[in-house]
Amino acid sequence: MDRILIVDDDKDLRRVVRDVLEDEGFEVSEAEDGIAAMGEFGRFRPDAVLMDLNMPRMSGIDAMKELLKIDKTVPVIMVTGFGDVPTAVEALKGGAYDFTLKPPEFSRLTVTVRQAVERRKISLDLAALGRQLDSSLEEKLGRSPGIKKAVQQIRQIAMTDISVIIEGETGTGKSLVAGLIHNIGKRAARQFVHVDIGLIPEQLVESELFGYKKGAFTGADRDRKGYFENAGGGTVFLDELENMSAHMQMKLLSVIERKVVYPLGCTRPVDIDVRVISATNSNIRENVASKKFREDLFYRLGEFIISLPPLRERPEDIPFFAGKFLFEICTEMNRQALMLSPEAVEVLMSHSWPGNLRELKNVIRRAALLTRGDTINTDEINISCMNGRVSPQPVFVRLKDAVKDVEQRLITDMLKSTGFNKSRAAELLDTSYTNLLTKIREYGIKVPEKSE
Repeated sequence: MDRILIVDDDKDLRRVVRDVLEDEGFEVSEAEDGIAAMGEFGRFRPDAVLMDLNMPRMSGIDAMKELLKIDKTVPVIMVTGFGDVPTAVEALKGGAYDFTLKPPEFSRLTVTVRQAVERRKISLDLAALGRQLDSSLEEKLGRSPGIKKAVQQIRQIAMTDISVIIEGETGTGKSLVAGLIHNIGKRAARQFVHVDIGLIPEQLVESELFGYKKGAFTGADRDRKGYFENAGGGTVFLDELENMSAHMQMKLLSVIERKVVYPLGCTRPVDIDVRVISATNSNIRENVASKKFREDLFYRLGEFIISLPPLRERPEDIPFFAGKFLFEICTEMNRQALMLSPEAVEVLMSHSWPGNLRELKNVIRRAALLTRGDTINTDEINISCMNGRVSPQPVFVRLKDAVKDVEQRLITDMLKSTGFNKSRAAELLDTSYTNLLTKIREYGIKVPEKSE
C-alpha cells in the first residue's frame, strides 16, 4: 500500500484529506508542522508528501528542503492559498513535484498524488537498474577509480547515437567496451560489426567497408555489401583506427557526413544508418597534431572519447582479474577450482603488465596448466619480462629503451610460440600484420624464411 504524509497545521483539513486518500487506497499519516514532519518522515517512510506552504515554526519550503536531503526521490506536493501561487512556483524550482490550491479539488488531488507516487517508483526502478548495470560493467571491466569513471561514461553515452573513440594500450579491453556500448544501447537488437583496419590489406579496405558491384575489378564476380551496409541500423566498430590511410580517412569522412556509401563500381548512393565506434592504441590527438590523422574526421568520430587506463595504473584490479580469469579457465578446462597464494598475488602485483589484461590472462592460463595441486604458487607464475622474472629492484634505464626491450621480447616470444606464424602472432598481439613486420625489421628479429 502506498504511503502519503500530510503536513499541515490545519487539523480539520488534514482529517478531510486523510479520509479522501484512505478511500482511494492509500495509507496516510499526519504531521502538524515542518518540525513534526521530520520525525514522522523517518518513521513512516512515505512515498509522497502533501506539504502546506505556510506553517508555524518552519515554512513548507524549508521543510521540503530538509525532507529532500533525507530522500531526494520522494515527491513533495505543496498546498497553498491562491495568493501564494508565486511562492509555490518558487517551490517548484526548489524541488517540489507540484502544487495544488486550497481548498483542494479532491479529484485532481488524488490524480496528482497517484502520478507523484508512480514517478517515485519509476525513479527507484531506474536507480536499481543503474546499480545493476554498474555492477555488471564493473564485473567485466574492473573496480578501480579509473575504470569506474569509464563505466560512468559508458552509461552516459550508451543510449545515444554520438560517435565514440576508445583510447587505450593493447589489451586494455577496447573491443569489450565497444561491444558493451552497443549491447546496452538503443541499437542492441541490430548488428555489431567489428572491423579490424590493421588486418585488411590497404588496397581492399574501401571495398570491404563500402562494398562493390559485380565487375568493379578483376575477381568481382558478384555484388557484395560492405561492412557499413551490412550493419543495417546497428554499430560499426573500427578497430586500430590509426592504421587507416589518408585516402580512406577522406572517404570515411564523406560517408559519415552524408550518411551514404558508394560501393565500388556503383554511381548510385546507398543510404546507411549506423553508429560508429572507433578504437586506437595510440594517442589520436598526437596523430592529429602531427597531421597523421585528419582533424575534421577526428571531430566526427570523437564526439566522445573514453580513455582506458593501462593495468599498471590500476593495480587494485590485478587480483580481481586474476581471480576472474582463473575461475573462467578452470571452468573451461573442467577442473577443480584453483586458488592463488598470497605470494603469487604479490608477484602479479609487482609486474608492469605491458600487455595489460591479455598478458595477465595468458599468465594465469599457463599457471593453471602447470599447477598440480589446488593452489598456484610463485613457481607456476612465469611472467615473460626482463630476466624472465619480475625484478623487485628498479632498473635505471631510459623509459623508451625499456619499452623497446619489453616490446622486442614480447614479439620474439609470441613468434616462437606460434611457430613463427606472423599472421597468428599479429592477431594474438592485437596489432596489424603491417605493424608487426615493421617491428620485426626495426628490432632485427630473426625469422625463418619460410614462415608466414
